Amino acid sequence: MSKVCAVCGKGPSFGHNRSHSMVATKRRFNPNLQRVRILVDGVPRRSYVCARCLKSGRVEKAL
Repeated sequence: MSKVCAVCGKGPSFGHNRSHSMVATKRRFNPNLQRVRILVDGVPRRSYVCARCLKSGRVEKAL
């Protein structure tokens, strides 16, 4: 599964884990993706949409 929002294209961002000794190791911040039925060109489809798009109303949910 790709970790990309179908509406806004938001994907994972990267940063560092910092240990007590301040050693930096790579880590990943994944977007909060939900699998929902949305209307795409009037046709209901299942796709992964981030919670920010769902909350802001950028997506029309299919019932």
